[in-house]
Parts: sequence; structure tokens; C-alpha cells
Amino acid sequence: MTDYGVALFDSPSATLRGEKALKKAGMEVKLIPMPRELSSDCGIALRFTWSEREQAESALAQTRLAVVGIHRLE
Repeated sequence: MTDYGVALFDSPSATLRGEKALKKAGMEVKLIPMPRELSSDCGIALRFTWSEREQAESALAQTRLAVVGIHRLE
């Protein structure tokens, strides 16, 4: 079973820019509905493989997007 993480942003447009940045970094990402236990804000989040968390953080830091949080999905 694969462990996943999610990156949360404060707007749908920031989420889409984050998706583009992670794909450009060679990561496989998927837009998913925002897990309600994490937030009720934006409505969508980015899912990625948890083992690639450091790569995701690095790629997102380069975009200067405001990342609300990165969480492991249980």
C-alpha cells in the first residue's frame, strides 16, 4: 500500500500552479478533493507519494507559492 501526502494551498489557482511545479519536477501528482479533516478552505489539494515529500517541498519552495501545509494521509 502506497503512503500519500497532500499539499494544501489557499486558493484553487495556487493549487494548480503547485501541480504544474511538481509535474515539472518529474513527480506524479493528482488533484483531489480537500480532505475535510485537514481544511474546508480551497476545495482541492495535491496528492503525491509520501516518500517524495522532500522533493515536493523543494519544488514548491522554488515557486514561492504560499503552501498552507503538507500532511501525510492516513
